[in-house]
Amino acid sequence: MKEKSVIISGTGSYVPEKILTNDDISKFVDTSDEWIYTRSGIKERRIAAKDEAASDMALISARRALENANLKPQDMDLVIVTTVNPDMLFPSTACILQAKLGIRNNIPCFDIEAACSGFVYGLEVASKMMKSGYYKNALVVSTEKMSSMVDWQDRGTCVLFGDGSGAAVLSVCDEKDVGILDTVLGADGSDTATLKMPAGGSLMPPTKETVEGRLHFLQMNGREVFKHAVKIMGEKSFEVIERYGIEPGQINLLIPHQANTRIIESVAKRLKLPMEKVFVNIEKYGNTSSASIPIALDEALKAGKIKKGDYILFVAFGAGLTWGATLVKWH
Repeated sequence: MKEKSVIISGTGSYVPEKILTNDDISKFVDTSDEWIYTRSGIKERRIAAKDEAASDMALISARRALENANLKPQDMDLVIVTTVNPDMLFPSTACILQAKLGIRNNIPCFDIEAACSGFVYGLEVASKMMKSGYYKNALVVSTEKMSSMVDWQDRGTCVLFGDGSGAAVLSVCDEKDVGILDTVLGADGSDTATLKMPAGGSLMPPTKETVEGRLHFLQMNGREVFKHAVKIMGEKSFEVIERYGIEPGQINLLIPHQANTRIIESVAKRLKLPMEKVFVNIEKYGNTSSASIPIALDEALKAGKIKKGDYILFVAFGAGLTWGATLVKWH
């Protein structure tokens, strides 16, 4: 059977209405707009409403992606959701989203948890499943309510994260050498302490002590994350480009995970790409974990920064530690 290409046929994104600026944060933790911006590149972030769950944000971005692809929920053969803060531990947020969208009940729906690398992982899993010939259209949605897991007393982490959702519809295509061309994924589970949420799982179920110890919040060694991210994101970008057989200079647009402008600039410098070829929106949204790349992709398309035939590179790094880079030729 001739292997088909898998293209991104539609995108959509959603960010909550509430804007939390650096100045707003400086009113309840010891920080300032200048301190946050010079270290991260972030000016503001979006914060979901208390009753707004990950699946609620996913629903909006998914509907927008389906509309953009000119497809209906019933056209989907596969639903994958990536998130570190699902509605609940089970059932999966993908199943909850399936019901909210009204998608038929005889297709696979599941979550992937690869932290900030989730969207890249999701694209790889979906595209490989689609190339089996059993799935024609898939929905990959990354949705993150990071405000529900950050410690708002910790100035080192609470300033970095925001909420939002991004979605992509994938479709099979007869044209060769278009769409998702190649992906490099990896992980290093020996360094889980660098970025984690200690309590809430089977190792440390919720107790009075875990709550009082603030162990249900995200914990991060920022310096170590920065060091690893710069190295790995640069290396994996080169790896996927070289493996496919093109030069870094042929990349038309780099869409990196939006964690820190200094990390993004370092990756661009290693690839010798001018910043005009790099999409950055962290100033508006902060780090939205796995949702950052699909939100940025949707905004880049709306801004006219991507055209048919362009080589687009996604690269991400997250807790796990996990990483991934995907090369796409826009169709």
